[in-house]
Amino acid sequence: MNNAINFFSETKLASAKTVFSTAASLLATAMVFRSVLQDFLPYEAQQIFCSGIRRLFNRFSPQMTMVIDEFDGIAYNQIFEAAETYLGSKVYSSQRLRVSRPAKERKFNINVERDQEIVDVFRGVKFRWLLICIKTDSRSIYNPRDFNSTIRSEVRSFELSFHKKHLDMVLNSYFPYILKESVSLIQEKKTLKLFTVDFEKMFGKMTDAWSSISLDHPSTFDTIAMDSELKSKILEDLKGLSGGGLLQEGRKAWKRGYLLYGPPGTGKSSLIAAIANYLNFDIYDLELTEPVQLELRRLLLATANRSILVVEDIDCTIQLQDRSAESQVMNPRSFQFEKQVTLSGLLNFIDGLWSSCGDERIIIFTTNHKDRLDPALLRPGRMDMHIHMSYCTPYGFKILAANYLGIINHYLFSYIENLIQTTEVTPAEVAEHLLQSDEPEKALRDLIKFLEVKKEEARVQKEKEELEEEEEEEEEEEEEEEAKPEKGGSVGENDEVMMMTKRMPQPSLGFTLGDG
Repeated sequence: MNNAINFFSETKLASAKTVFSTAASLLATAMVFRSVLQDFLPYEAQQIFCSGIRRLFNRFSPQMTMVIDEFDGIAYNQIFEAAETYLGSKVYSSQRLRVSRPAKERKFNINVERDQEIVDVFRGVKFRWLLICIKTDSRSIYNPRDFNSTIRSEVRSFELSFHKKHLDMVLNSYFPYILKESVSLIQEKKTLKLFTVDFEKMFGKMTDAWSSISLDHPSTFDTIAMDSELKSKILEDLKGLSGGGLLQEGRKAWKRGYLLYGPPGTGKSSLIAAIANYLNFDIYDLELTEPVQLELRRLLLATANRSILVVEDIDCTIQLQDRSAESQVMNPRSFQFEKQVTLSGLLNFIDGLWSSCGDERIIIFTTNHKDRLDPALLRPGRMDMHIHMSYCTPYGFKILAANYLGIINHYLFSYIENLIQTTEVTPAEVAEHLLQSDEPEKALRDLIKFLEVKKEEARVQKEKEELEEEEEEEEEEEEEEEAKPEKGGSVGENDEVMMMTKRMPQPSLGFTLGDG
């Protein structure tokens, strides 16, 4: 028994020695072969030989590697951008991170550092990501869409490694999942922007047509002073846009158009800011009275997806109320050809072919006078939802009191609500008086005085208008009486005397003109 054990032990030891000696011989041979290649073969020949060896081993390897470059020609590679954003949420287990924060942004950007490997698990399958950065001469890199291309010193790409049998999963499930997740991650850390047209640069690069500032408007649907039923209706409509995926699947229109109309100070701008904060959409503020008609296409193409395009006071835009004036605008001999925006140009801008160059956009028009707009602008598909911004209501007053005074109830509320129901006052006017004092009692009493004065002014103005209307009606009746010809002949001197006599007071009974 002991002899058998010793025999097997000696056999295993001999086998281990053989393996080690063989491995050492192969390693030594490889080192000698490598030194010979480096000493006697040119660099290009070495690369060809090594690539051939790698291809030979890859044929027998079950692993597959995908290379995802940062640029596809002169265009950004959408998969690279999405992967960089997506992997930024997976790098916390890595030893090295890359952190940045652009100017005017609130949150930090955390991304993968070069040569760092990230392991991601999707549906139980491991995927290995590696960021490759190749040093190069910056003068050899130029991309008109990449403003930093002339100063870059590296070309970046991701290498994705996985088992070959999961190729269909990568193309049909994993990549679409990364694209979708990256959009959500960008929206979460996005700082809202307010864009305006930069007229000095709008004829240059398309990306320079708009200049932006951070949008820090506090308005939300919880703080905006408007009717609760109308607010719920707007929110229900917006939820269809924020659901994600519905627009691409064609079950909803790619864009929505809203018309906000009502007197000044009723909260149209606040509602626009509340919509932007709710959807996390940037705002593009467009002045139609300034750009030429042909530049509307450039401005539309330069706007980003998931944004709101605002055209304020559209009733003040020249040549929108009179279709017959379009012939004058389109006359090349007319001096106004370069300044005016025609109705047909605006309609093409809203829902023509050029308007389909984007997804998930909202176009909002505002006006103080809806009756001045051409009916062609008001139809569904252009202005899908008409929202009337009315004067302040009791419900709106309570929201304003909670916003500015921090109170939800007060013994003066009922009296103020009665005044608001009988007085035309805008939410902006109410908010202005609530801000005049930090003490709720004083602020509410100041508001009561304002509402009482405004109510009395409205009563006096109404009586004045009614009196003027009565005087105008009397004047019209007198003019009609004077314009009627007398019966029985032509109007001569005797007829004029008779007409003057008729205007005189009637004599008492028993007295006639013929009596002596």
